[in-house]
Amino acid sequence: MAFEFTLPDLPYAHDALQPHMSAETLEYHHDKHHAAYVTNANKLLAGSGLEDKDEITIIKESFGANPGLFNNAAQVFNHTFFFNGLTPDGGGAKMPGNLEAAINDAFGGFDKFREEFINAGITQFGSGWAWLALKDGKLQIMKTPNAENPYVHGATPIIACDVWEHAYYIDYRNLRPKFLEVFVDHLANWEFAAANLEAGG
Repeated sequence: MAFEFTLPDLPYAHDALQPHMSAETLEYHHDKHHAAYVTNANKLLAGSGLEDKDEITIIKESFGANPGLFNNAAQVFNHTFFFNGLTPDGGGAKMPGNLEAAINDAFGGFDKFREEFINAGITQFGSGWAWLALKDGKLQIMKTPNAENPYVHGATPIIACDVWEHAYYIDYRNLRPKFLEVFVDHLANWEFAAANLEAGG
């Protein structure tokens, strides 16, 4: 049976993340940008030879081979993953024990993780993503350009921050560093990250 990309509903109301992320941002980012990737990915999947594959296999096998399909398919996944990784009253150093232990092991504590994650997002030139990912059994910070994600680099995503301008420009204008700080301190869904760590570990 052919795979079909879909646009999931947000797991919270459009205004639930205020004042850190506005309803207007989510109306544009989810309802328009994310929706467009879904539409384009389904058009480009037809006739690609990957129609009967699962989402992650489509992303991995189109990487470097079918740029149009890859860009849209990966962005569908990336955005769904990003939106699921946000929650009202999220962020901060309080997190589930398995995630806290893994972060302490990999970075020596939350403060160092926070610094490295924010720096990855700041130093990602142009559009892209900052990730906490699991590779070879250990957490690491990754940054990727455009639509790339940890899967195409042999890693498993744990949580992500979108640093394309459409993710933050309405609320933060050109202040990408501020947006990254707010993500880590107030928006990150550590329960989601801990579940991904459990599944990926």
